[in-house]
Amino acid sequence: MPGDNAAPESVGELSNRLKRMVEGEFGRVRLRGEISGYKRAASGHVYLCLKDDAAVIDGVMWKGQAALLPFAAQDGIEVIASGKLTTYPGRSKYQIVIDRMELAGEGALMALFEKLKAQLGAEGLFDQARKKPLPFMPRTIGVVTSPTGAVIRDILHRLADRCPTRVIVWPVKVQGAGAAEEVAAAVRGFDSIVAGGALPRPDLVIVARGGGSIEDLWAFNEEIVVRAVSGCAIPIISAVGHETDTSLCDHAADLRAPTPTAAAELAVPVLADLRLNIDAWSHRAERCARRYVERGRERVEAQARLLPRRDALLGPQRQRADDAAQRLDRALERRVTAARGKLDRTAGALRPALLTQRIAAARQRLDNTFKLVEALNPAHVLDRGYALVTDRNGGVVSSAPAARRAGALTVRFGDGDVAARVEGSTPKTYVKPKPDQPTLL
Repeated sequence: MPGDNAAPESVGELSNRLKRMVEGEFGRVRLRGEISGYKRAASGHVYLCLKDDAAVIDGVMWKGQAALLPFAAQDGIEVIASGKLTTYPGRSKYQIVIDRMELAGEGALMALFEKLKAQLGAEGLFDQARKKPLPFMPRTIGVVTSPTGAVIRDILHRLADRCPTRVIVWPVKVQGAGAAEEVAAAVRGFDSIVAGGALPRPDLVIVARGGGSIEDLWAFNEEIVVRAVSGCAIPIISAVGHETDTSLCDHAADLRAPTPTAAAELAVPVLADLRLNIDAWSHRAERCARRYVERGRERVEAQARLLPRRDALLGPQRQRADDAAQRLDRALERRVTAARGKLDRTAGALRPALLTQRIAAARQRLDNTFKLVEALNPAHVLDRGYALVTDRNGGVVSSAPAARRAGALTVRFGDGDVAARVEGSTPKTYVKPKPDQPTLL
């Protein structure tokens, strides 16, 4: 303001005055609270927050004091911390430099975590038998995460480096009110995609989120998320938080990855390594095949050296063939000579006069045979007054009893048939005629 000649104070000077005031006013303090956001830096120093239901204060424990802790500190544990209250000018906030810390009881969130873990574990949702094997090389990967964070970029970059794969992102909130419901709905949504439809069904699902405090990750401890992950038919990798973070979603998933980047590495193989392996197997198969052929050739050559020479092996057969050919020539000559002599002998019996005589004798025998057949023809017998009697079935009736049994008869004469019926009559005795006597009926 006009007339104000007070020198301006630098930010650093003000920060130092505040630091001296806080350290001088409070000095050492002893606080009770729940650990949240516990993190051990590469230097060995530990950074955390102490909180209760009303406030939160940052805390730091240097490497020497952290190494003397009698227990493994982690989020959700209620502790009593002793130390010096100070400020950190670099961020304009106050904090406690802890030099001693002891257990004060489990925090409310961790107690709820263990309770849910025991309850859902008793139902078998975390059983190893429920775990499904991951596909070796998934064609499509579904990712449930925030679309704006670094997590999705890390996953996509890692997949592109290892083995380019189709990725479908289902955007969800990963913390705060409604986050658990969105994550569960995304998992069920991927599971409900029908194979062969317009939207490809994922072969693998990754549920991912970056690191944070137990409060930030609590959506992945909700029962609705655990049941959705456990009941999904698609294999799921859970990559929630950093390596030291553990959620109930990790227990329900088929595989837990320490980080989202590690989830991408577990999801697909390295394409370059696969190509190298295929090339190596191809060369190995080629060498094996070549070695097999070479060893076979060596065995054949070794066996061939043990076999007799071709001329020595075929010599006796060639000689036997020559002997057989000579015998065949002589046998053919003898066969032709014998056949020629037989032909000459047969030709003498083929003189025309002899043939004519033989033909005449054969014709006479044929005429005699024809006359005999004519004499024995039943039709000629009928022409002389005899008759042929048959029954209704065409069988010959040759006796009186047979005629009486038949009843209806057919009498065949030389010029036709006559139907006849047997009437009752007294049978007459047939007397065989004596020689030179007539026959009487």
